[in-house]
Amino acid sequence: MTKTELRKTYQLKRQKLSSEEIHDFSLQIANKLLTLPIWDYSFYHLFLSIQEQKEINTDYILNILSGKDKNIVISKSDFSTGTMNHFLLTDNTVIKKSNYNIPEPLDGIEVPNEKIDVVFVPLLAFDLQGHRVGYGKGFYDRFLAKCKPETIKIGLSFFEAETKIEDVFEGDMALDYCVTPNHIYTFN
Repeated sequence: MTKTELRKTYQLKRQKLSSEEIHDFSLQIANKLLTLPIWDYSFYHLFLSIQEQKEINTDYILNILSGKDKNIVISKSDFSTGTMNHFLLTDNTVIKKSNYNIPEPLDGIEVPNEKIDVVFVPLLAFDLQGHRVGYGKGFYDRFLAKCKPETIKIGLSFFEAETKIEDVFEGDMALDYCVTPNHIYTFN
């Protein structure tokens, strides 16, 4: 399927999930993440869930990172430039929903892309080669392209992999892992 077809299919699939399923699947994904060899780094980039889009509840991952005393980095999107600025999440960080219902920091201590070691990547669908389909604006592809080459990219998905996304292009950044409630996919 193409990205457009996958986007439509998986947004519908997501909308059919109950809050109990979202809770259970999110917890299963967080528990699976604990088995990955990713916990010896310092800076972890995490997206804050858009509840209206029925995204994975990343609060469980946030708790794991806090418990392991990691530096947690969150983003603020700039729709005029298609880029994201990254900020350290601290006790003083004020979070506010944007016009797109994205929970974002108002401001804070900025963290450069090259400092980020691990990125948890939102997605709608992914394939067996590690390519992903997001909402189609390219924010994460542009961001991941600016990270250091060894930055670990981990997709989080309620659903299993598609065989192949038909219209992948050169600027699409592939994942290193994708974690679902039932599986851990390893790419590369």
